[in-house]
Amino acid sequence: MSAEGPDLVVAGAGGGLVGALRAAQLGLDVLVVEASEHYRRGNNTSMSTAMIPGAGSRFQRAAGIEDSPELFLADVMRKTKGQADERLARALTGHSARLVEWLADDLELPLDVVTDFHYPGHSVDRCHTIEGRHGTVLLDHLVGRVQAEERIDVLVPARLVDVRVGDDGAVRAAVLQTPDGATEEVPTPAVLLATNGYGADRDMVARHLPEIAAAAYHGSEASRGDALRIGDRLGAASGYLDAYQGHGALAARSATLVGWATVMHGAVIVNRDGRRFGDETTGYSEYAAVIAGQPDATGWIVLDRRIHDACLPFTDFRQTVESNALVWADDVEGLAAATGLPAGPLAEELAETAAHARGEGRDRFGRGAFEAELTPPLAAVRVVPALFHTQGGLIVDEHARVTRPDGSLVRGLYASGGAAAGISGHGAAGYLAGNGLLPALGLAHLAAEHVAADHAAGATARPAAPEEEGTP
Repeated sequence: MSAEGPDLVVAGAGGGLVGALRAAQLGLDVLVVEASEHYRRGNNTSMSTAMIPGAGSRFQRAAGIEDSPELFLADVMRKTKGQADERLARALTGHSARLVEWLADDLELPLDVVTDFHYPGHSVDRCHTIEGRHGTVLLDHLVGRVQAEERIDVLVPARLVDVRVGDDGAVRAAVLQTPDGATEEVPTPAVLLATNGYGADRDMVARHLPEIAAAAYHGSEASRGDALRIGDRLGAASGYLDAYQGHGALAARSATLVGWATVMHGAVIVNRDGRRFGDETTGYSEYAAVIAGQPDATGWIVLDRRIHDACLPFTDFRQTVESNALVWADDVEGLAAATGLPAGPLAEELAETAAHARGEGRDRFGRGAFEAELTPPLAAVRVVPALFHTQGGLIVDEHARVTRPDGSLVRGLYASGGAAAGISGHGAAGYLAGNGLLPALGLAHLAAEHVAADHAAGATARPAAPEEEGTP
């Protein structure tokens, strides 16, 4: 690391590690600062299902899937009802295939496109993941690459508490604080805020996300809105603070993720009265608030052995199974007795959805796909709504540069992931699978490339020192 300080400080060792690795690859010295000693199992990247969308990737082509950034952008705008930041969405969807292929080729991440089930809102299969489909595998791989990179230093635990700018308004230093309260000002021309959102700050959640404020928070405890507070002090713009990713499939007994693949393979969700209460396939994010509105803010996912086996590739689902959160029975009456659900209404709902699976009649909630009838033995797992992460934050441009309300830039300041306003529009309904990791990894990647280009331009413009000219 240069005596003058790193070329880039990355705050947050989740998706921000992609920015650190890309910057180092482009010849920059990088300092990564991480607040939590347990980040490898406790940040939002590690808690994800490692789904990274890539529109038009070679993995899709190999699988015979026709896709394009334009189609992906159309899906984003349709899911958000036109509310997403179209400029940013265009940049990320256009960058998505290159990001996925860079992860595979340059970082040797063993990615492949998921084709065994279809995520709500995506018109084609474009989510790429690794074996196990879990963020811990993804993050461990990134950490391993960082540890092998000489240009990257990592400081853990330490928190970025402020960013200093010079008289010209450009970033000149990062202010770091260690757990003992000591602070250090590290000179740097660029800072990437990759600290996630504000999900762990219950007061901010209550203010901006009242509909989900009482739900369980299933995310990093380090996500306290640091980027918003730093950005505010620097006059940065923020937006979409009411946007979030919820989830309607957190097992109440084990606090593990059951996963929405259960629903997409044909499972149904009933309330404590044994009744369905909506179209479960609309999306797992918006269904969190739907479940929150049910009696006791709870639901039961009902599935069968076929669905159980189809979901075993997901680490989260296997953990739920291993925790004994699923209750099994030989028939509907046995399932009702085991769960305490009323047998009559439960039987009626399952008979009705079985008929729909056979192509008979139309679902009263508008659900169009049940995949197959549920057949005994049957299982049920009680679920509660959860807040996974917030989707609003600092407004950034197509290079992840933080902007002010008038559109000018806070020069040298970048944001990615939950620290930045994403592409999910407002509320929870605009969230598409991968809308968390794509801005986390994609904006970090774009930020690193812009920092490197700025660094190269500055080096070119700087007058050569005598020794560079070959003089004594």
